[in-house]
Amino acid sequence: MVIPAQTLRHTFLRHNKKFPHVWCPGCGNGIVMAALLRAIYRLDVSKDDIVLASGIGCSGRMPTYLDFNTLHTTHGRALTFATGVKLARPSLNVVAIMGDGDATAIGGNHFIHAARRNLNLTAIIINNSIYGMTGGQYSPTTPFGSRSTTSVYGHIEHDFSIAELAVTAGASFVARATVYHADLMDRLIEQAIRKRGFAVVEVISNCHVQYGRRNGLGGAVEMMRRFKEQAVHVHEAEKMSTAELEGRITIGVLTDRELPISTEEYKKVRERAKAGRGGKV
Repeated sequence: MVIPAQTLRHTFLRHNKKFPHVWCPGCGNGIVMAALLRAIYRLDVSKDDIVLASGIGCSGRMPTYLDFNTLHTTHGRALTFATGVKLARPSLNVVAIMGDGDATAIGGNHFIHAARRNLNLTAIIINNSIYGMTGGQYSPTTPFGSRSTTSVYGHIEHDFSIAELAVTAGASFVARATVYHADLMDRLIEQAIRKRGFAVVEVISNCHVQYGRRNGLGGAVEMMRRFKEQAVHVHEAEKMSTAELEGRITIGVLTDRELPISTEEYKKVRERAKAGRGGKV
């Protein structure tokens, strides 16, 4: 279904407030935001039933622009606030939007344990391999040997995979896309929001200003073209050797499984506690 941009703009954007946006020309954040809006439009749920939480960073500005229940929280704590909302109002559709540094550096423990608990919410992590807003420092996903403001002679730490970390930590649904694969991205986000349990969508994006120019990767178009060339769908990746997958980006659904839902198990605990105290908490 093709959704007119004008429909999305007038339905979901705070178009009389907070614009023009602060993102650099060519930034992938706008592509992610549009994919999120297409996914939510197809869900056909009230805006009052959506909560969008963010931390600090370029992606942290997204709730400012969108007409949902929104929380612009502290650095690395988007999932913490989202957890509180979900525990208080389990019926709401809660989405946390984060960057790679926000989610997996200062927010790393929150991310791992949110997956382990299998909280019934969605995490969208925009991975551009750098801290874009705060000065171009390296993040947990900055590749080995890359240059940043805090690794001017080459990064000596190895990066880890956000999606694979989420699978290992226990998330119910984990998927990956790139900003080049925008149509795939919004379908994955829709699946993630519909999924019962902790759902993670990692989006490989470009920061051509802080990362691309320091590492000879060109501008936004060149970086997105590279995503197109590097990407391989999970079904094709299964047929490829480790050597063939070197330097490639696996996209699609990495895991989709049924696990006990944390908020539902918590409700059972409350009911058992009430029963043990004569119906009083």
